[in-house]
Amino acid sequence: MEIRDPIHGSIQLSDVEVAVIESVEFQRLRQIKQLGFSEFSFPGATHNRFLHSIGVSHVAGQVFDSIFRAYPFSKSSVKNRLRQTVKLASLLHDIGHGPLSHAIEQVMPKLDKLNIKIYADQKIDQTRQANHEDYTIKFVTDSAVAKIIEENSPDITAKHVACLIDKNLQCDESFFTDGLINFRPILSQIVSSELDADRMDYLERDSYFCGINYGKIDKDWLQQNLTMHIVKDKAFLALNRRALYAFDDFLISRHHMHLMVYFHHKSIVYEEMLNRYLASPDCKFFLPAAASEYVNYTDYKLYEHLASVDNQWAQRIAQRRPYRVALELHNQDPIRIENIQAIFKKFNIDYIYASSNVRLSKYHSVTSEDQTNIYVVDQYDKWDIPSPVGQATQIFQKYEGARVIDRFYVAPERYQEAKKIFNEVKY
Repeated sequence: MEIRDPIHGSIQLSDVEVAVIESVEFQRLRQIKQLGFSEFSFPGATHNRFLHSIGVSHVAGQVFDSIFRAYPFSKSSVKNRLRQTVKLASLLHDIGHGPLSHAIEQVMPKLDKLNIKIYADQKIDQTRQANHEDYTIKFVTDSAVAKIIEENSPDITAKHVACLIDKNLQCDESFFTDGLINFRPILSQIVSSELDADRMDYLERDSYFCGINYGKIDKDWLQQNLTMHIVKDKAFLALNRRALYAFDDFLISRHHMHLMVYFHHKSIVYEEMLNRYLASPDCKFFLPAAASEYVNYTDYKLYEHLASVDNQWAQRIAQRRPYRVALELHNQDPIRIENIQAIFKKFNIDYIYASSNVRLSKYHSVTSEDQTNIYVVDQYDKWDIPSPVGQATQIFQKYEGARVIDRFYVAPERYQEAKKIFNEVKY
């Protein structure tokens, strides 16, 4: 089967991928927007997680083909099996995502209520609250999706797909081994890492639908220069040194997308209002533990619910009456933030305070022994010793600090009053 995608053009789908996509569980993603409330800032950003997930699977296949284009697997069936598994994991990586926003996770049940069978033998705290990753594993292993995978790809199990989505799950790693080399680490990195198929898709896709340029990356050059590095019989993702500057640009593009799009003031205030409703004692919206019920919980179901309840925060979202930005500050001393909060309290003005912060990458903190490392190799210098990417570029030192945006929002009815106060009172 072939579909047309505005980002990647023609995408070919295998029989098992088509079967998964046509499932009720996957079709639900048509009704989950990729960027949640961002459409209120960027009207074109109405794209959904359905097409994003198909795009990620497509990119994962491209990345696999680039890395292993000359690798001598013992059999072509081994290569095909690993390629299909990583494509399925990429296709399903978001299937458990909740409606609208990550804020919705606070009304998810305790993890033990999901009764995820694969977790029984894992060292996982079942008393904690479930998150969307848990629902993803639930869908992949404990729903009709698992049966679809195994009926359409007899040599692939749903558990092995899940083990690429969650690299911490324990499983029989012989499935990912050919000869002496265990390929699970690199396949997991294609699904989730600092240079994964997910980011390669959403940066371009979000940029396209938002109508901005921040997320433009040199994806083709990055893919062409991806390779692998073997450490103790395990294969890890590696990048040729000549593409290191493209990697720097990739990180900066994602960094700027956070600052300019994902942290847009209007998206943030809608998320904060949703947080206030979900945390309120009169909240009546809760996500079910059963996968058969969860498939009905979409953005539209949540919007319908918000419009139907007598709660000021729910109604502000439903009626598009958000709080407005009274103050926006960047990288401020915490004492100044406390002074501003004291002024709001002094004048008895209700406010929403939101602090958004982002660092360039998790590589500010990883060690050379970290199992998530991406390595830099030099295809021209035979004497060059491969090293973790965090040690091969100065980008992490240049962007060492976190970028913090502090915002104070007030009700539209008191906006002018708040502006007047802060024009007259030193803060």
